[in-house]
Amino acid sequence: MRTGLAAGLVALVAVAGCGVRPSGVITGGDPPSGAVARSTAITLYLVKNGRLSAVTRRFGGRPLFPADTLTLLAAGPTAEEQADGLTSDVPPTAGPFSVTAGPAGHVVVTLSAAAGDLSALAVEQIVCTAAATTPQSPVQVTVVGAGQRVGPRNCPRRP
Repeated sequence: MRTGLAAGLVALVAVAGCGVRPSGVITGGDPPSGAVARSTAITLYLVKNGRLSAVTRRFGGRPLFPADTLTLLAAGPTAEEQADGLTSDVPPTAGPFSVTAGPAGHVVVTLSAAAGDLSALAVEQIVCTAAATTPQSPVQVTVVGAGQRVGPRNCPRRP
């Protein structure tokens, strides 16, 4: 019994001597709230002086799907990009788009316009923009629309 009493006293002394003193409630303010800011970067291929030009756009929000990126391409350059001499051969009527991953390294882009009616530069814009959304390298892209197929093609200027 003395051993138990001695052990209890030692434990009591150890706890009492640790230096922790009681205190009142300490407030730390309100917890964080609101949306978490994220920055997403996408690459679009626009046209400058008749040639493809890679443009990176940064914005906050959710990551975009490949079809969303192609929708931005069809919407054309921003005012700032236009001021830099950038244009687009992809008509706004080409959207909406769908993007389907095929066998390894192959992507099919389906558009609402006839694929065969697009200019060669518009097809290159779509191919390169779709390739930029794919982590695989190299990637072949086939553009399909209104029963017409163009490709498969590789982007000559993959970032």
